[in-house]
Amino acid sequence: MNMKLVMRMKNDLLLKIPGREVSLGGFTVKRVLPYATHRMVGPFIFLDHMGPHLFAQGYGMNIGPHPHIGLSTLTYLFEGRVQHRDSLGSQVIIQPGEVNWMTAGYGIAHSERSPEEDLKSERSMHGLQIWVALPDEQEDREPSFVHVKASELPNMDLGDAECVLVAGSAHGKVSPVPVYSPLFLIDSKMKPQNICRFDPDGAEVALYVSHGSIRCDDQVFESTQMAVMKIGSTVEFEALTEARVFILGGTPFKHPKHVWWNFVSSSREKIELAKLRWDRNEFPPVIHESNFSRIPLPQS
Repeated sequence: MNMKLVMRMKNDLLLKIPGREVSLGGFTVKRVLPYATHRMVGPFIFLDHMGPHLFAQGYGMNIGPHPHIGLSTLTYLFEGRVQHRDSLGSQVIIQPGEVNWMTAGYGIAHSERSPEEDLKSERSMHGLQIWVALPDEQEDREPSFVHVKASELPNMDLGDAECVLVAGSAHGKVSPVPVYSPLFLIDSKMKPQNICRFDPDGAEVALYVSHGSIRCDDQVFESTQMAVMKIGSTVEFEALTEARVFILGGTPFKHPKHVWWNFVSSSREKIELAKLRWDRNEFPPVIHESNFSRIPLPQS
């Protein structure tokens, strides 16, 4: 019997999730998580695939100050740059392959814009925006911000795949990104017919195809599709083209998380309080941003 087929039978595919197109006012994204029948993978509660989008000269990403509670945001770019500013005073330009890790805790505000210099010419924007829910006991922690350069992220080999451990820990490697629950996010690059093998050690695991196509459990997954595996499954998949696949997951939480707009919490009451705080302008302001550019609380 073909060894590749034997290995693929171990995957136990649970669900295929397609990216759904969502407009963010000026550009669209493919939203993968949360999904109607599977809202989280481990602690990962939100995944948007931005682009690829070509901004004409004079245009760019322009997301004004907005709030978060109860989560960590992770920005990871393939192309383009983003200027991050937050209410802690952090100010950094994110480059491709770097990690922006902002932990909201009880409350933080930030903005995301294209750098002024990048508006002088056509620019492409492409990358992932990810939210990781905080454990219940960490939801009210102090806000924090960490920026990790690409050169600081550990490299690892999983079968034929060349991988980078973006966040968390896996196969004896640990990322410098300071996570608050057991998780892993791995960026794997593959050539046609390459095989990637990964053991999640009993954790929940999913594969997100950002580029190209793969075969997993004898099903084909194309760009902007996610394969969610049954908990405890080992994973093996084959690249059908040049492909880039993100392996993500971790230990699921015992209790559900609630999401409303940019707020994540184990408590609906905390979300209602955060809504009032933002509406009353009680979050700390984003440094180096005009308060008039803040995004208002949605009406629904």
